[in-house]
Amino acid sequence: MTAAAAQPIAATAQRHLLLNMTANGSLGAEGDDLLVVRRGEGPYVDDTDGRRYIDGLSGLYCCQLGYSYGPEFAEAAERQLRDLCYSPLWTGSAHPTAIELAERLSRIAPVDIEHTFFSSGGAEAVETAWKIARRYHALRGEAGRVKAIARRGAYHGLTVGTLSFTDDPGLTEPYGPPAIDTRFVSNTSRFGLDPQFADDAVWTAWLLAEVEATILAEGPETVAMLIAEPVQNRGGCITPPRGYWQGLRALADRYGFLLVADEVITGFGRLGEWFGGDRYDARPDLVTVAKGITSGYAPLGATLVGTKVTDVLNRPGVVLNHGYTFAGHPLSAAVALRNLEILERDRVLDNVRALQGDLAQRMAALKDLPIVGDVRGTGFFYSCELVGDLDDGGFSDLARAGLIADLIPRRLREAGLLARVYNRSAPLVQIAPPLISDRAVLDRIAATIAGVLAEASARI
Repeated sequence: MTAAAAQPIAATAQRHLLLNMTANGSLGAEGDDLLVVRRGEGPYVDDTDGRRYIDGLSGLYCCQLGYSYGPEFAEAAERQLRDLCYSPLWTGSAHPTAIELAERLSRIAPVDIEHTFFSSGGAEAVETAWKIARRYHALRGEAGRVKAIARRGAYHGLTVGTLSFTDDPGLTEPYGPPAIDTRFVSNTSRFGLDPQFADDAVWTAWLLAEVEATILAEGPETVAMLIAEPVQNRGGCITPPRGYWQGLRALADRYGFLLVADEVITGFGRLGEWFGGDRYDARPDLVTVAKGITSGYAPLGATLVGTKVTDVLNRPGVVLNHGYTFAGHPLSAAVALRNLEILERDRVLDNVRALQGDLAQRMAALKDLPIVGDVRGTGFFYSCELVGDLDDGGFSDLARAGLIADLIPRRLREAGLLARVYNRSAPLVQIAPPLISDRAVLDRIAATIAGVLAEASARI
């Protein structure tokens, strides 16, 4: 498609389409600033002007398999739709594809997790975790457990309920007080902290002591759950220190709340394991997933539930009064099953394990650039935290507008790389490439970021 032909599409979008998380009125009357993606192949996407980009963010952390498996997924979807287009998981009804998928997930899930509650996406999966936690405690005679604990800077969704666990005033304040009483504790980032916290034992002890102090201050009998990502996305791919997840498990057992691992981003190979928590020996009670469960080929979310919880929920006569119309939709479930088959058949997790060390080295080298304060991440999931022109390492308003909001994202796109450039809280450049990416693609991603950040460094 030529640039001339693409123009009406962008203009039509500006007139009729409201984009997520976008200043829609600032795109220009003809949608000149809008990237319209037309097709994909391997780890690449093409826009309507014919330009090709490495999709360095896997769409939105979804496309584990990239964009060349369409025919396989189309075959799975067609076969399912020929048999059954829709059947709800509602009031004693189910369908074979959702049942098969639930069983398949139980075989790769963390220890003691055997059941799945399906939804349409990640935020619904997190809302489900909260409702299951509340129901679990109430059935055990502890209806006073009405509070949650989450981590500072975390993002867990944009529905009214999940906003309660999301620590971002720009996202939460426009919608009033939170629906769920939530307390926030420190995330695990060590950037800018006292050097003593470089020691894992010291940092873990400090973090867990803060969590325990928060529980005791609120009253252990009031806390229903603690939710955390194995590697926290918002704030820049923040990895945990050794012993952190084991410590959270011990606190959950001691004080009776449920431990929830939000694996919407880190699940299905992003960190080289089926679940990111497996990398850190996490033992959660519930796991929330979406995105990579279908590699973006269909919408689906799920809450994986441990036997400790289902033993209570499945008592005779107990009704789990919760559900979604499209939960476990037959087409989405068929796509998810094919996705898991391909991930295993084509040894995609092995690709991440084989190349993650090279990517780690290439990304770590970016710390030599003056604008890069820290590099964090693991697997195929990395961020660079940027430092600026002020004495405290921050950015002046002029530098933030010129570099973070304009030059860096513009130059990355001009160089053929789609990455995430945060211009909120901490200034970051983040990548999460498709898990099928080879060494050459990963090298090009790192080299492109290095070139753009070198130019930005020269301007601070």
